[in-house]
Amino acid sequence: MDRQTRKQLKSDKFAEEVFDIFEWTTEHKSEVLRYGAIVLALVVIGLGWLMYSRHQAEVRQVELAKALRIDDASFGPNDQGGRLHFDTEEAKNKAREQSFADIAARFGGTLEGAVAEMYLAGWAVDKGDLAGAEKRFKRIVDDAPKEYAAMAKMALAQVYASENKPADGEKLLRELIASPTATVSKEQATIVLGQLLATSKPDEARKLLEPLRTSTRTAVSRAAINAAGSIAGGAAGAAPAKP
Repeated sequence: MDRQTRKQLKSDKFAEEVFDIFEWTTEHKSEVLRYGAIVLALVVIGLGWLMYSRHQAEVRQVELAKALRIDDASFGPNDQGGRLHFDTEEAKNKAREQSFADIAARFGGTLEGAVAEMYLAGWAVDKGDLAGAEKRFKRIVDDAPKEYAAMAKMALAQVYASENKPADGEKLLRELIASPTATVSKEQATIVLGQLLATSKPDEARKLLEPLRTSTRTAVSRAAINAAGSIAGGAAGAAPAKP
């Protein structure tokens, strides 16, 4: 196997594992002679799955790109050219919701499915359909890759707050604080939890936010100070309210 082929295979994690099987067969020829049929079957299955999964990923990406093109489409009497166009906003909204709903239904548990669900949940919130948004955010939490599941937890916690279910929101935020991800940091979850508890548990909210008020990260410090300023009864050192 030439060096370039080896490099290409090792650029993919799954392919690297398949490559390791080839390495093993080279170094253990006697075992291969004895168990050759089994090893060969594993390699064939592994390569077959790799090819299939790559094809499926390409299909999902193409479908999501189509849906995003609809979301970016123009509407109204003036066709701007170069973009997908609908005669009315209603027609555009109907087409984009159908497109994203189809992706969410077909590709649940994947990154593309999670993106579609996030769009649909956001639109549900915009329309005041909190029950619909809750359902979609829950689906992302349960099925999506962890980075998207974390963002959905954050959004779902805020939906719960709007639905007067603070205990449910608090539970999700504490889970995020305990297990932060690349998309939702411990600090972000802590600040949102402080905001959630500002009225019902003001002392605890202050306790959560106080260490973050002096963070060396400006964005974190500013957010914590602003959140502390909204706590019932006020907070020492809080930023003054803007006129």
